[in-house]
Amino acid sequence: MLDVIHDFFNHPVARKIFLKLRYVLFLAVLLLLARYAEVSRLVPAFLVSLFGEAIQLWSFASLVKNEQLTARGPYVLVRNPMYLGRFFLILGVVLLFGNEYITAAYVVFYYFYMVNRVGREEKRLTSLLGQPYQHYCDRVNRFLPSLGKLFDPAVRYFNWRVLYRNNGHWNFLAMLLFYGFLAEYLLYFR
Repeated sequence: MLDVIHDFFNHPVARKIFLKLRYVLFLAVLLLLARYAEVSRLVPAFLVSLFGEAIQLWSFASLVKNEQLTARGPYVLVRNPMYLGRFFLILGVVLLFGNEYITAAYVVFYYFYMVNRVGREEKRLTSLLGQPYQHYCDRVNRFLPSLGKLFDPAVRYFNWRVLYRNNGHWNFLAMLLFYGFLAEYLLYFR
């Protein structure tokens, strides 16, 4: 059964369809949130999303894509901090529904998405970066941060130019606008 699920998440046609439908799905979520979100859930959900966004911004400010092995910033603690940050960013939005079944479904869906996406990405990075990347994989956990490395000086790395080059500022602005418009709607129009 798990092989069927993994095959689905790795199927090129299914991935292309999902990629094309992501904006439609986002609009559907917005419409559902307009109907089911409650003001009382807004602040806790925002804080969870903000935590995820902070991880993503830190990742954006550390990562030089496809040019060099990034082993600084959050990449000292975990190999895939951007996916971890995205998990919490979206989890905040999911929490707005106030439904534990939707939350559980999201967690399961995201798990399969992340495991399969990271698997494909690690194969690509191994062929692109070679032995140094393989050595990095041997030292750093894939998904769970190694908090024992928290005091490594490389963890404190944050470069604003890299953040802007990776468009992290737009990601942050989009999150703020999303929550701002939703708060406006929930407080004044519903």
